[in-house]
Amino acid sequence: MDFKEIAIKEIITVSFTLFAVIDMLGTIPVLASLREKMGGVIKSTQATLVSGGLMILFLFGGQQFLSLLGLDVKSFAVAGSIVIFIIGLEMVLGHEFFKPDKDAKSGSVVPIAFPLIAGSGTLTTIMSLKANYADANILIGILINCIVIYVVLKSLKWIEKVLGPNGMAVVRKFFGVILLAIAVKIFGSNIVKFGT
Repeated sequence: MDFKEIAIKEIITVSFTLFAVIDMLGTIPVLASLREKMGGVIKSTQATLVSGGLMILFLFGGQQFLSLLGLDVKSFAVAGSIVIFIIGLEMVLGHEFFKPDKDAKSGSVVPIAFPLIAGSGTLTTIMSLKANYADANILIGILINCIVIYVVLKSLKWIEKVLGPNGMAVVRKFFGVILLAIAVKIFGSNIVKFGT
């Protein structure tokens, strides 16, 4: 990993992309109901470390995993951009394309760290971002999002009260539009190199 490739613009794009995909604000109602099931306590540090660890592991080991399957980052980026596009549509239109697992056991690791925070959408996004951005910038973006995850988990009750249902809907739709635009950019820049 080359730290000379660090670029503020890339870090901001990666951070916002991951923020939108992880959708910590959108998952506040889910987190609140899980907190009640868990006796009013979510282990913020544990959930943050596990989800951050999974994202970093996929950032550096995901390419080798794809190679084992006979895939490259470009083809994964095209597939990932389609998933990101669908997540963005889901956020903007309010329709549920991906059905949540109703039988998930409650806990700070499952389902909060995985799959709620570092789920398939997040891991797919990290691999898609690798095709367009430097690893160092993606790593910094992941760390920034880990701070956001920790802060949101710690101040869950307060955020719920401040935003209210209308505020959360506006934030969700705003980040949905951003995701759609990023998905189109990733798709466009990788589809031209597809199969080369």
